[in-house]
This record gives sequence, C-alpha cells and structure tokens, in this order.
Amino acid sequence: MPNLVVILGSGYTGRYLAGALTEESRRFAATSREPDRNLAHFPSDQRIRFDLTHPETWPNVPQEVDLLWCFPAAPIELVRRFAATANLSSCRVVVLGSTSAYNVIESQQYPPPWIDETAPIDQVKPRVQGEEFLRMTCGAIVLRVAGIYGPGRNPLDWIRSGRVGPSRKYVNLIHVEDLAAICLAALEQGRSGEVYNVSDGTPRTWEEVCRKAHELWHVISLPRTSADDSGKRVDTGKLTKELGVRIQHPDLYRALEQVKDQL
Repeated sequence: MPNLVVILGSGYTGRYLAGALTEESRRFAATSREPDRNLAHFPSDQRIRFDLTHPETWPNVPQEVDLLWCFPAAPIELVRRFAATANLSSCRVVVLGSTSAYNVIESQQYPPPWIDETAPIDQVKPRVQGEEFLRMTCGAIVLRVAGIYGPGRNPLDWIRSGRVGPSRKYVNLIHVEDLAAICLAALEQGRSGEVYNVSDGTPRTWEEVCRKAHELWHVISLPRTSADDSGKRVDTGKLTKELGVRIQHPDLYRALEQVKDQL
C-alpha cells in the first residue's frame, strides 16, 4: 500500500493537492497551525496540528510518510531540527520553492535568456537555504514554481488593482490545478535530490497580458510609475522530459475565462 501523504501547510495550493490526492484515491492528511478551524472540511483523522515555529507540534507528523512541503522552508535552523526529528531522510519529500530563487544578473539582453535548473541561485535567501538543505541532505525534490493562479487568485484582479501593469517584464505562470498534478508526478517519478522548474512553459510580458485583458474582458490597466526589469523566461524542458507532465492549462487566456468569476 502506498505511504500516507502529508500535506505540510494547507493553504491555497494545499487545497488543490487534497483534491488531486482524493481523485487518485491516495491516503492523505493535512497540517495547519489551527486545523480544527482551517481544515474543518476534512475528517478529524486527516487533520494534523503543525507549526514549524512550535517544536512541540512536530511529533504530530507521522514517521515514514510521503511529504508535500507547501510553505517556505525557513528559517534554516528550524528546518534542520525538524528534518532530524522527523527523520526526513527516510521519507519521500517534495518541496515547493519559487523561481525567485534564481540569482539573475541584469543584462542588456532582451528578451532575457532562458533559465534552466543549472542557473545560479541566491543562497542568501532564507527559503533557498532551507530548500537546498532538504535537497542535499534529505534527498528532497525541489519544485521551483512560477506565479500561481486559479480560482480566487486571478491575474485580472492583479491588473485591476494596479499590482501589475503593462511593461516589457516577462512573467511565468502556472495554473494551480496543473501545479497539484505536477506535485503528485514529482512524488511518484521525480529523482531524489533533483530540481524541476514549474510553469506552463510560455513566458509572457505583462504588456501582452494587459493588452489581452483589455481586448477580451475590458480590464483597464493602471499606469505604471516605475520601470520594471526584464524578468525571467523559465525553461521547463526537464519537467516535461523527466516527469512526462502534460500541462492541462497551456492557454492562459482560456484558463482566465474559466476562472474569472470563480472564487
């Protein structure tokens, strides 16, 4: 029988991971700082109280499980201690990181060069330190994830609010349903200690996204008052080749049409 899967941190992505695991008929439990309040939709035996900053909650996570780590792996001191306490070296661990880990030096090249998993990372960032510790010491699989969108987390709202605006900056995005499926693929097929970039495979500029938002949905962009950098173009070839992932939402604008009225 497959191991119990524990979703460590059950926020936005965690909810979709639970749905994907249910569809796969995988046994799982989810953690929260306040499980009775935040995980009331799960049976009581699937709720675990866990808080990395409260070591007394660490023994609540069962030993010898498959672990989906969904929050920033920081600070490094607590990550190290929890890894030892939970014996993570004996577990199958997938850690959700961020493409912000890449230490991209600004250049005059535009469009910016493609970034694969061999690009340098910024090990000054606390979460990157934690991810690298888990990868190198515990054999964790690290997913460097692009911007996550989906129901209730809509780039159209980001444009309306002025959080983003038209610029030449490249953005990489991934639908939360695709991310959940990729997490399960990494759990089953990913190589221990490896890194995989995660996006829908099509970098776009905010200028393009804002233009299409206006054309398709009459969303008006607020003017930008500061210059943006060129952003990143994330290469997902390794993800496709090694995990055999097929993106279900490759067309951003079709996906936005589906989620624009969903919460």
